[in-house]
Parts: sequence; C-alpha cells; structure tokens
Amino acid sequence: MRRQANPLAIGPVLATRPVAWRPDLTKQKGVTKHAALTEKIIADIDAGVLKPMDRMPTHRDLARELGLSVQTVSLSYKEAERLGFLSGEIGRGTFVKARVTDRAGRMMLDHSPNEVLDLSIIRGVYLDEHEAASREVFRELAEGNIASFMRPCRPIAGLDRHRETARLWLGRLGVTAGAGRILVTNGAAHGIFLALSCIVRSGDVVLCENLTDHGIIGLSNILGFSLKGLPTDVEGILPDALEAACASGGVRALVLIPTLNNPTGHVAGAERRKEIAAVAARYGIFVIEDEVCRPMIDEDLPSIAEMLPDLGFFVTSFTKVVLTGLRVGYLVVPPSYSIRAASILRVSSWSGTYLTGEIATRWIENGTAQRLLEIQREEAGARQAIATAILGDHIASSHPLSLCAWLKVPPQWTEDGLVRSLANQNVAVSPSEPFIAGPGHGGGIRICLGGRMSRETLAKGLTTLRQAFEQLPPVYDIGSIG
Repeated sequence: MRRQANPLAIGPVLATRPVAWRPDLTKQKGVTKHAALTEKIIADIDAGVLKPMDRMPTHRDLARELGLSVQTVSLSYKEAERLGFLSGEIGRGTFVKARVTDRAGRMMLDHSPNEVLDLSIIRGVYLDEHEAASREVFRELAEGNIASFMRPCRPIAGLDRHRETARLWLGRLGVTAGAGRILVTNGAAHGIFLALSCIVRSGDVVLCENLTDHGIIGLSNILGFSLKGLPTDVEGILPDALEAACASGGVRALVLIPTLNNPTGHVAGAERRKEIAAVAARYGIFVIEDEVCRPMIDEDLPSIAEMLPDLGFFVTSFTKVVLTGLRVGYLVVPPSYSIRAASILRVSSWSGTYLTGEIATRWIENGTAQRLLEIQREEAGARQAIATAILGDHIASSHPLSLCAWLKVPPQWTEDGLVRSLANQNVAVSPSEPFIAGPGHGGGIRICLGGRMSRETLAKGLTTLRQAFEQLPPVYDIGSIG
C-alpha cells in the first residue's frame, strides 16, 4: 500500500545554540540557590518564556552568568528533569520538555459546537451503520439475560469468555497469547498506562518517536519517567538511533506506534519491526507496542511484542477502528507480568468495564466488529483521497488509511498564527506542541478526518484550510485584542 514520504522526519535537527536565558534570582531567606534556580526554570516554562525543545544554556555557561557553581546548576537541571520539565540528551545538551498542559486541551477541543468543523480530535468515522449496529446490540442486551456480565466483579483481568474471544481478535493481528496473558482494559490509553506502571519507575528513561501521541507525553508527567523522542523516517523510529540511545545506558523501555502513527501516519514495514525487536532484545529493554490502528492495515506485518516474549507488551482497542464509543482494549503482557498487571488494574479501576467488554465480545463473535472495521477502512480511504486532492503538497506525511494527516506550515505563517486564523474561520486543528517528544520534528499541524461528517462537509473544510495556507498572515495578531 502506498505511503507518502515524510520530509519532516529526517533525523535530529537541534537548536544551533542555547536559548539566551538569564533568570533574575532574587535571594530568598531559607531557600537554597539550586532550589531557587529550579523554581525559576519551572516558572519560566509555565509562563512560556522557555518553550518546548528550547536548548538550555550549558551548566558551565549558566553558572558563569549567574555567579553560581557548576554543581548548583547541575542540581537544578537534574531536579527539573526529574519533575518532567527538562530532558537531557547525552552529547547534545538539555532541552525544555514538551508537556501536556491546559493549553494542549484548548488546542484539541473536548466539545464540538455545530458551527465548528472539528479536525482537532483523532477518532473513528461514525456513519449510519455505526448508529444502527449500536441500537441493535442495545436491543439485544435489553431483551436478554444480562446477569453473566452485569453481576460479577471478578475476575479483575476480564471475564473468561471476553478474554477467550479476545484471542480471536488478537490472532488476526499476529498475536498468539493464552487468555491468562490478556487483560481487558478501558481502551488503549488504559492499557499503555498499565503496561508502563508494570515496568517503569520515576526517573527511568523511556524512548518513543520524536512526534508521538500526546497521551504518552502526559503519562511521563504522571508517572515521572524521562521520555526521550527518537528521530524517525517514513517507517518510524530509526534502528540506528534506537541502538545509540540504548548503548548510552539507562533505557528501561520503548513505547512506539508502528502502525498509522499519531500524528504522522507512518507504518513500519516487516523488516523495520524485526530490526527494532533485535535491538530491544540485545539491550534487554521492554517494548510497549501501541497498535490501536493495526486492524486498519490488511498486511502481513509481524508484531514486535510477539518477537519479544519476555519483554513485549501489546496494546490494541476498538475505539479508532470499530466505534469511538466502544472504549474497550486488550493488553497482552509477558507471562511473568500477568499477576502484577492485574494488581495494578485492580487498584486503578478494579477492572475493565464488563458491559462494553460484552458488546465487543458479541460483535467479534457475530461479525459486526469486522463489518464495521471494513466500513472504517473504506471511509478513511475516501477521506484521505479528498485530503490529498485538496491539500496536495501541503501534506507532509500521511497514509491512505490513516485517520489523520500531518501538514507543513507555509513559511509565511507561524503554527499558532495559522491555528488561530483557522479557528476564526470555524475550523479546529492541532499544532505540533502536544506531540513533541524529541528534536527533529520540523513543526507542523495535525488534521483528523474521522468523526460524523459528510464527505462534502470535509471537502468544504479542507478547502478553507488550503485557502488559509495560501494567504499571507495579518500584520498583527488581531486575536490578542479584546
């Protein structure tokens, strides 16, 4: 299947020089110098003075500027990194870490007013067929015996029948696992949280793509691990970059989205997956394979986790490929982690939701899940074709079956300016900030093509977007005038 080249993913492109930052450290009684500097770093990041991926001054240069010892600056940088505000790149410097803040929430709408074409949230398409299938299963549930899934509160990992049926779905994705290794979760994000909680502790280094799902970035802030993005190409993470990062030491795990990556849409081929698995096996690092969109691709692509029986976690769900509201996922864990994963599931949410798990199970058994998946494929392909026809060379990377596309920002625009201009025209998109986990991303904006909208509505919105790309920006930001 054809994949568009990703000219943004060409390896690390770092700032040529550190940001010019000289904080004013006012002496505070009872506050050590390194604590005061740490507070100032955090305050200036929160205020936007220091921006994501800004390169910080070297320890020695900042110490000289502020009249501090190098050790004091080093302690501050280390503490800010532990708290998730900075990220040290061995041999490259220290960078401001991208964080999921309330600003990211404003970039991606959590509601969709009727007058706004919301291309800011990635979700599956929703057509009349999805509505009809949902109503049909609700009727079946209302008229049948519901005690088998509404009465129990155990087993924690999921009802036995649900886990056995999960094996059928996972088998189609190239994953063979006994039911004892499968946990039913409330979606893929829940599964990734459980997997990371099993293996990662505060301060550990976890690797990912330099542009990745913002949920992974958010988890680094919650769980306290240091997330480091690796350079990518049209197939995702570069094996040489992974090798170099692992060789530098301290790496605990790799989280990656090898199929229809969010936000770039890249797909790792069979050989790339084998290379990544080989590096992980060589260095003994865990791999969490986020395959939420894997069912969309009808190709013989091996599972990376399947190649790492003692180190691999596999996550998938139904929310992107079958029905957005069907928040059910499957987490496959290595054999020795079944008990630990279930114990974390118990204390975090007790179990996955049996009701939605029952719907997923019935739909797998009666073929509805496969039928709705085929509809997703067909409609995603049609919408990608519309996007390609209208936006053309503005598309930096995508895939014919992806639910999103990554767009280049024209040189006359800034990301924020373009996003605001589109918002003024009732089109919501997402800039790069929520997805930045490492250098070399090159910037861009993400558009999402799922949801409940007609192809005509999508075409109209994308035409508005193209026209905005071709305009010159205003001479001043009218959005800041109250």
